[in-house]
Amino acid sequence: MNITLHNLGRRYNREWIFRGLDYTFSLGNKYAVLGPNGSGKSTLLKVISGSLSPSEGTIMYRQKQDGLLPIDHLYKYLSVAAPYMELIEELTLTEMLTFHFKFTDFLGDYTLERVLDLLALPQAANKELRFFSSGMKQRVKLALACCSASELVLLDEPTSNLDYAGENWYLSLIEETIGADRLLIVGSNQEKEYSFCDQHVNILSYK
Repeated sequence: MNITLHNLGRRYNREWIFRGLDYTFSLGNKYAVLGPNGSGKSTLLKVISGSLSPSEGTIMYRQKQDGLLPIDHLYKYLSVAAPYMELIEELTLTEMLTFHFKFTDFLGDYTLERVLDLLALPQAANKELRFFSSGMKQRVKLALACCSASELVLLDEPTSNLDYAGENWYLSLIEETIGADRLLIVGSNQEKEYSFCDQHVNILSYK
């Protein structure tokens, strides 16, 4: 999937968060959307994901085989992990994974058991998510996004609440799950979160 932004802008009331954004995100690459806190990184990712509409300009999703993809079909090809997204905390970890993968396929040869092993959370399989630490919940969000069979992966502040071991786990997760057949966009202001990215987009350039 390639994503083309043309003269894209988003505002809240009279304040423009970004404007005049012309850019193409291409399949097989890893991109970092950069900028300080409050600069509009999350807003741009929400527009790309279709959860927010642009205030001006256009955004097109194009697949090599099927051509232009309507925005209302994007969810079939998209996975997202972000601090503002919530898990169903009344479910156990196993129940959460089972529920999630009823709506999307596993990436490659991943299985429920393999994702549980990948999470590296021993003795947590039957524990309700409401009893997880913030770092444990972040691991679950990232695993759900990266281990789903989605062409487009959006990660916003991916190491939020992760300790040093969790940050290394995140880098290993990216290396294992994000290949040439996927498009990854990371919103971040910390180099450790996007050091592997091929291209950088500075949101401050579009104010």
